[in-house]
Amino acid sequence: MTAAPRVLQVITGLGTGGAEQQLRLLLRHLPYACDVVTLTNPGPVADGLRADGVEVTDLGMRGNRDLAALPRLVRLIRDGGYGLVHTHLYRACVYGRIAARLAGVRAVVATEHSLGDHEIEGRPLTRGTRALYRGTERLGAATVAVSDTVAARLAGWGVPPERTHTVPNGIDARQFRFDPAARSAVRAGLGVAPDAYLLGGVGRLVPGKGFGALIRTAAAVPAVTVVIAGDGPEGPALKSLAAELGVADRVRFLGDCAPGPGGGHADRSAGPGLRITVPGVLSAVDAFVSASRDEAFGLAVVEALAAGLPVLYRTCPAVQDLPPELVPGAVRFGPGDASLTAAVRELAARRPPRSRTAPGGAGHYDIRRTAGLVAEVYERVLAGDRLHSPNPRGRTLPRQKTQPDPTERVHR
Repeated sequence: MTAAPRVLQVITGLGTGGAEQQLRLLLRHLPYACDVVTLTNPGPVADGLRADGVEVTDLGMRGNRDLAALPRLVRLIRDGGYGLVHTHLYRACVYGRIAARLAGVRAVVATEHSLGDHEIEGRPLTRGTRALYRGTERLGAATVAVSDTVAARLAGWGVPPERTHTVPNGIDARQFRFDPAARSAVRAGLGVAPDAYLLGGVGRLVPGKGFGALIRTAAAVPAVTVVIAGDGPEGPALKSLAAELGVADRVRFLGDCAPGPGGGHADRSAGPGLRITVPGVLSAVDAFVSASRDEAFGLAVVEALAAGLPVLYRTCPAVQDLPPELVPGAVRFGPGDASLTAAVRELAARRPPRSRTAPGGAGHYDIRRTAGLVAEVYERVLAGDRLHSPNPRGRTLPRQKTQPDPTERVHR
């Protein structure tokens, strides 16, 4: 039997974003020996990967046009004897595909994590961005789209559907099961009453995530309190908005919180002895809101569903790509604040359920399934199998049927 080749994962940065955390979680379950190269910003996730025993190299790239990084990456691929290169995020996909080809590696897979209708990784799409992506895409062997929605967008760009594999992001659903002790501890640490109706939001504080809508909702619905877990450049503006609307006492900004046990960055402390994680936040809140205007997947929504929460979302391919019966607790609202306010008022008027049941859709996005599908892409690419039956949505790997997991029922 031929030994599995070593795989080099190339990513733009290793800060605290969803793609970075997804890579770390994937490597815990992928049946291949992997090293990681970050083009820049060896942040908290790099520390987490090293703690997991993964070798991480910082290429020290100084900017998008630091062409000196290309020969360094070529040498690293060649000297490491890697048989497959897997790239993540736009800059890494462009440089990684070119470097792999120059190093003589043709087994190149790219994951498209953050392609929206009008943005990529939170930045406006331009004609030049598309042209550079298309040109380098041809140097790879396969592209992984994290949702059917992203696969359709790639097809719209002219990427052949037979080269695209839909492999959704994954979570470890067990980490997000409702924990009544965490609910009480987090609320007490934040000074939130046990019976207060608490809305939650999780993500990078950037304009596209729409966190201002949660703050305006708090102003329109005095019965609710809001907690926001995340950090980013829009943080000061959001805090100013809360003050201007007179709701600073009902909007809690938690900063970055660890994704769970063994997470990639430091937990946020709410007081002596209390460390808040994202699962803790999800146990503490009564409903989850995602007001993002343009998503490629919607990982935070899936985590909230795994916690058994009702979810209000503006756009979320992870939910929209599933049959409605698998995500019964997810409700889509319109683009205006009035739609979200009405949905929140309706939820807040009910008593929160005494039990929480994660829907079948949460099981569909299990990280073990995701890792298995990625491994299957690797196997096909390594075998030189580029001939697949084309289809309009780019799905070349079968979707597994998912039934609700009876062990996901938890009680409060």
